[in-house]
Amino acid sequence: MDLVLEVTERDELTDAALRRIGDDEYMPDEERAHARAAVREDEAEALAYLVEPFQLVGEVPGVELVQASWSSEQAAYDPDVDAWLVDDDDDFDDDDRDDSDADGSGADRQ
Repeated sequence: MDLVLEVTERDELTDAALRRIGDDEYMPDEERAHARAAVREDEAEALAYLVEPFQLVGEVPGVELVQASWSSEQAAYDPDVDAWLVDDDDDFDDDDRDDSDADGSGADRQ
């Protein structure tokens, strides 16, 4: 599963992450200082302090979270670039369809 997010309000995201870090009573002071600096520099770090992967999938039937990891990259969104199309992993693809079954109904199969 991949999630693509656009940070529309960087200051709001950063402020929320800083509040979460400040409210964490179990975080050692040295780690807190490092976390605050990281959140101020990188939106992905801020998001990592606010989103709990288990909360995203913990209630989904038939799914068990085994491992969660974060990676991020800056990307300039260009709607004219095919790489931004969401359906690149669809199970049904025109290339997978039998040529004799042009309308996908299965009516041409014998």
